[in-house]
Amino acid sequence: MSHEHEYVSNTSRIWKVFGILSLVTIVEVILGIYKPDSLHYVDFLGLSLLNWIFYALTVYKAYYIVYAFMHMEGERSSLRSAVVYPLIFLILYLLFILLTEGDYIYGVFKDSTIKWNF
Repeated sequence: MSHEHEYVSNTSRIWKVFGILSLVTIVEVILGIYKPDSLHYVDFLGLSLLNWIFYALTVYKAYYIVYAFMHMEGERSSLRSAVVYPLIFLILYLLFILLTEGDYIYGVFKDSTIKWNF
């Protein structure tokens, strides 16, 4: 009974993951620096379209990090779904709470006699 395992180099896979994550980060940085008016001043669901693009790219990076570095690509799709879907739901839920409460607090300070002291 032989327990010899063939060594497989993951160097190309690591560079691929590095390249994809770097490309997405570079796109985020460029959009953050230049803030194109066609994205920055267009409102969609209470936020600028640029912010929604940042959220989407961030969720994509988070998913890809889980997929690549937690070795989820070799797992069954049911396990991947059981790990990833609750996280996506949690992120969207926290984003909803943040936007709803932030808008409420802004409305309270804007329409009342309470001063902005922070």
